[in-house]
Amino acid sequence: MAGQIVVAVDGSSPATAALEWAADDARRRGAALKIVHVREPWAHDYPFHAVEGFAQSYSEFCEGVLAAAAARAQEIAPGLEVTTELAEGTVIETLRAGSSGAGALVVGSRGLGGFSGLVLGSVGLGLAGHAEAPVVVVRKPHRDEYHEVVVGFDGSPHSEAALEFAFEEARARHGRVHAVYAWEMPTFSPFAVGYGPVLEEMYENESRAARLRLAPWRDKHPDVPLVESSVCGHPVPALADASLVADLVVVGSRGLGGVRGALIGSVSHAVLHRAHCPVAVVRPREDGH
Repeated sequence: MAGQIVVAVDGSSPATAALEWAADDARRRGAALKIVHVREPWAHDYPFHAVEGFAQSYSEFCEGVLAAAAARAQEIAPGLEVTTELAEGTVIETLRAGSSGAGALVVGSRGLGGFSGLVLGSVGLGLAGHAEAPVVVVRKPHRDEYHEVVVGFDGSPHSEAALEFAFEEARARHGRVHAVYAWEMPTFSPFAVGYGPVLEEMYENESRAARLRLAPWRDKHPDVPLVESSVCGHPVPALADASLVADLVVVGSRGLGGVRGALIGSVSHAVLHRAHCPVAVVRPREDGH
């Protein structure tokens, strides 16, 4: 992974969880951490913002959010290179632009503007699949370490980019990669009989296909253990179940079944909502790396 780790903060609990994850990830990689707080330009357009002293108080709040975040990052990773930036603009566009060249962009699942009960906010969803860097969405503090990174793999360019990121994360954690290759059984007539041997052969063929597709990755990353699961079923439940004992789930922004023009596929979208650990959404970089 090249570049620094960028994390967005706004003083909310999910953003603090994202900050802690990002600081720890930067520490593992020996990377620098950049903490960004975005002040939206129309914040000064509301009538109550004309109250005397509001602008100064608001600026002090923003600076306080950054200072508290930087202090927390240093607590987690003493000696970590930390920089802060108070940016102005729309949150999603500003963070997207700031992610160029970053190793990862880390955000909380919801910010201060989130509605109670929502698992994933508009910022996380708006960035996933759109930013140049992998986007890691952190829902809550994830204290347990399983030394396992789960990745969804279907052979598409997006899933290959996800697999590469998964290996990088697993190496930094001295852990292993668990590749989940899910496929769905074709529909048979309810009146058909004697399909047992056919189904067994299909399962063996799909499992063999998964091993063959993953074999080059074993050769490319011999220092990182790789295990695979070939699952007959929809990939979302399989990935959600695997996330129970994972440090991170990695998915491509779109898979083989993705709709052309869509920036995030249905599987990635669903995993963001259902995973029990942080989720990274990865798309191939424009330069192909």
